[in-house]
Amino acid sequence: MAVKGMTGLPESPALRLEPGIPAALFPPTLDEALRSRAEGSVIPYAGGTDLMVKYRRSSGCLPAFDRPLLFIGRLRELRGIFAAPDGSLRIGAGTTLTELLADPAVPGILKAAAGEMAAPAVRNTATLGGNICNASPAGDALPPLYVLEARVALASVRGRRILAIEEFIQGPGKTRLESDELLIEVLIPPLPSGTRWACRKVGTRRAQALAKVSIAAVALVTAAAGGAAGGVVRDSSFRIALGAVGPTVFRSAELEARLAAAGGAVRGETVAETAAVYAETVVPIDDQRSTAEYRRRTCSGLVEWAAGECGLRFRK
Repeated sequence: MAVKGMTGLPESPALRLEPGIPAALFPPTLDEALRSRAEGSVIPYAGGTDLMVKYRRSSGCLPAFDRPLLFIGRLRELRGIFAAPDGSLRIGAGTTLTELLADPAVPGILKAAAGEMAAPAVRNTATLGGNICNASPAGDALPPLYVLEARVALASVRGRRILAIEEFIQGPGKTRLESDELLIEVLIPPLPSGTRWACRKVGTRRAQALAKVSIAAVALVTAAAGGAAGGVVRDSSFRIALGAVGPTVFRSAELEARLAAAGGAVRGETVAETAAVYAETVVPIDDQRSTAEYRRRTCSGLVEWAAGECGLRFRK
């Protein structure tokens, strides 16, 4: 059984498939990877930290794959973080979490989420693109990407297209990635100076735990009383995204507007009242990590916490 694209490497029993099917493809360029993707059914593989869990078998058994793996983790075209003069970012889908944490151009809210994912050894391998394509409602990087209003760039031999991240992710493990496409880049627009943010994950432990509930929020402040830092926010846009409270990350423009107006500016609602509406609106489930009721109560508290962390001082 030949392994395409690399020579002198022994075949791994972990990748052994039916006779005549190559265990793994190692394209040297993105163009060749896209051709391989178009020519047959393959499983894209970069860090593999989610993939190995998805295809695991019973204890002591190697993962079982029904198709060849397409290893794209070392493609130069998928690596790197590039900042434009306007402050926008292009992050290669194959960029590891460790690389995200080390780059000063990466927004702090995304770094905060990446820093709580798994352990250092996993972060050295796991990629941003993999976390997105896994499309877990509890994916740690997703709430920050939602409030950053990130977009994803997809490529195939037919061309390229760009989707907002909330359009790309359709449900647990479901995306709009076509069978001949690869996610190649994450695009993050610039944030105004003075943007405030909050990010938190509630799990069983402080490290190496899947989220029971998570939150990311940014406050885009455009004016403050007296022009001083920490003053009363007079006009702001507040974005909140909640993870693990539904089939996808939850974000509501209507509730964000109500929260930004809390304190009497428009509806006379308090932050706590609007936070309670969040808890009533989300659709969490009972699973092995938590209960729907706990997630609802935690959701309400996290919304209030995020408003305070972003430094909002609402008009009364």
